[in-house]
Amino acid sequence: MQTKTLVDGHGIINEACRILPDDSHKIKFMEALGELEDSECHKSRTFPKTRMHPVRGAKQKVYRADIDKISGWRLHLQLIEGKLYLRDIIEGQKHDDVLKVIKRKKIRYK
Repeated sequence: MQTKTLVDGHGIINEACRILPDDSHKIKFMEALGELEDSECHKSRTFPKTRMHPVRGAKQKVYRADIDKISGWRLHLQLIEGKLYLRDIIEGQKHDDVLKVIKRKKIRYK
């Protein structure tokens, strides 16, 4: 299996381990990272666990991926030159206004 290069310049993995509410969410987070690194998912553009999709209305090309659909935990990512950059982890209660979240931390997004 080929993998996409995952870049975590903002410490999102460490932050996730610190803020995710329980072990179940941490396991789902690791499964989500595994799917996002899978080149076959990118080739077929199917992401059954994370439902990765572009954020509409953002100036930058930002993608959104589920960690856990029910609780609402999400990841924001950017795909630049074949590498996947983790940009943010969004708490379940704060994921609805995605453009506001991106603008608030715009320094993270290129």
